[in-house]
Order: sequence, then C-alpha cells, then structure tokens
Amino acid sequence: MRVAHIITRMIIGGAQQNTLFTVEDQYRDYQDEVALMTGPTTGPEGTLIPRAEQGGFDLRIIPHLTRSIRPFKEWRAYRELISELRDFQPELIHTHSSKAGILGRAAASHLKIPAVHTIHGAAFHFGQSPFHYRAYIAAEKWAARRCDRLISVCDAMTDQYVAAGIATKDRCDTVYSGMDVEPFLRPTRPPADVRQELGIEPQHIVIGKVARLFHLKGHKYLIEAAKEVVAVQPQVRFLLVGDGILKDEFEQRISELGLSDYFIFVGLVPPERVPELIHAMDIVVHTSVWEGLARVLPQGLIAGKPVVSYDIDGAREVVIPNETGYLLPSESIEPLSQALIELATDPEKRHRFGQTGRERFTDQFRHETMTRRLREIYQRVLDERKQNKR
Repeated sequence: MRVAHIITRMIIGGAQQNTLFTVEDQYRDYQDEVALMTGPTTGPEGTLIPRAEQGGFDLRIIPHLTRSIRPFKEWRAYRELISELRDFQPELIHTHSSKAGILGRAAASHLKIPAVHTIHGAAFHFGQSPFHYRAYIAAEKWAARRCDRLISVCDAMTDQYVAAGIATKDRCDTVYSGMDVEPFLRPTRPPADVRQELGIEPQHIVIGKVARLFHLKGHKYLIEAAKEVVAVQPQVRFLLVGDGILKDEFEQRISELGLSDYFIFVGLVPPERVPELIHAMDIVVHTSVWEGLARVLPQGLIAGKPVVSYDIDGAREVVIPNETGYLLPSESIEPLSQALIELATDPEKRHRFGQTGRERFTDQFRHETMTRRLREIYQRVLDERKQNKR
C-alpha cells in the first residue's frame, strides 16, 4: 500500500507514539510505501522527530501546521499539505489529531483520495467554552463527511462521536492504541536498581503517574488526595513522570501541604524509559479529566500493576472494578484517597489486580495487532472505493 499519515505534531504523547508505531510497522513489516507528514515539533513535551528520522520512511515537515489556531497559517498549512500529497500520491490518507484531522481530510477530499481518521481523543471535551465546544463539533461533522471511516482508540470515543451526530456507528471502527509490550512484560533493568537511583527505599510503596504536567491531566486531584494517603500510610511515595507548564505550581502546592518529601518529579523522559519507571511503581494512578484511553493504563496492567483511574472516556474498557483496579468519579478526591490507601495496605490485592490485567490486555495492545487491524480497514476502504467506481 501507499499511505500518507498526517498528524499535527510529534511530541512525546500517546497519539504520536501510536502513529509512529503504525508507520514503522507498515514500512518494516509490510514493505508499504509510507509517508509521515507533521508540523514542526518543539517545546517541553519533547519530540519523536529524531526517532522518525531514523525510520527509513518518507518524513515531511509541514512548516505552517501548528497546534495554535490562526486562520492564515491554517490556509498555508492546507496548501502545503496539498502540495506534499500531490508529490507523494498516496492511495489512502490516514489523519490523526484534531487540527491535522480537519486539514488532512479537507486535502484528501480536494484531491479525491480515500481517507480515514483516528479519534485519539475527542476534539470537543471537558473544560472548553460552549462556543469552542460547539465549534469543534461542527468542524468534526464537516470533516467526517470528507473521509471514508472513523477509527477510535476505544469504544467510548465512538459513542461520543455518534451521540454528537458526527457519524453513524456503522462508519466507525475501534482499534486499540498499540505499543511495544515486551519492555512492560520484562523490564530491561531491575526495578530495585531504578528505585535506588530515585532515592526510593525498599519499604516504600510507590504510587506513580505518567502524564504531562498540564491542566486536563488532573495532577491537582492526586496532590490533594495525597495528604490523607500519607497520614494513613506514611511509607507511600508519589512518582510523577512528565514535565509541563504547571510544574512550579504543583511543587508550590505540595510544599504548602508539607508533602515535599513524599513526591518525586522525574521530569520528561524518553519513551523507552517509561517501562522501567512503571516497573518501579507499586500502583499506577491516572487522574486525567479528559482522554481517549490513556496508554499508561494498559501499560501499567501489562507490567502487572493495579490501576486507579477516573471513570472518563475509555478508562472503563481496561480498568475493571475489583478485577484490575478502581474506577472513580471524575475530579473526586476522597474516593481517590481511599482507593490508594486500600491498595497501599494490601499487597495481595495489588498482585492479583496486576496479574489479571496482564493476562487480559497484553495481546490486545500489541502494536503489531494494531497495525494489522488498521491495514485491514485500509484494504476495505480501497476495495469499497473500487466497487463504487464500477
């Protein structure tokens, strides 16, 4: 196949890693001709561009494709995409993320090229103003008419888009976001060594969160819940993996609560270090208030760790209450404290939840499984287009 993938930016994030695995698998395992088209990637979230440059496939930087919304730049980015697509001449276009999804599908429609779009997280979501919420729904409806199928990373995303009137269910597929599961099954370094480097003692119970230090990721709820957790179980330590604009604010609040000795900020790390850090944890917590399906949840389970998450979007598809972890009301603090205390004081339950998660979700989240299923969808779209031309 000859496929162009379009994404707004290649930061170190779930949607970006998902996309890069797909491109790498297509190029290496299926010998597809594949191009990755993305905007410039700089900032505190890190970049996957160096890894993409080493992949051997066609990488194209679209200068005006940026995350911020500026009408003149959108027009320029659209024209740049048209030019690059005409040069590459793909059989099919696969768009990812909100802005690239709109501009990429517009370009695909203009060039009369079949297209699919992955919903990594809803473009319309909690925390937006009513104007922006309605505007994103309108934009997604417009773009949905300009592609052949929508692909969701979890069933919850499909349900949200169907409920908003963006597409009918028969036009949607769920393909869970794939990853390299082997480092989560077998860590490359002993967890005890990683913990020692971080100043974590053998008796400490580590509650870890992997996410950008950003508003919608919900760190503030974990910080508020931590005071009660520490009061009951003083051997607990909180390990925060990631960086972002709210780091100073979080450190100040932790200091005000007298919890500075209980929090460890690891900062931004390369994706290949995430498995060893999750293996150094005893419990994985994710308090995001908006997310398609946070990759850290299946990652934690595949590593054999229990997970605690707010009941948002696709979390309930892997966080099975009293089987793999706890599912809590969004933005809640007292239930979060109690769930963490219960797991911190019950090592048998931690082991049982983690093992159940590993058994249920390892194969489902392999990137090879994801890419195979995506190529099946591509082939179906191409076949349907051919039939319609007859």
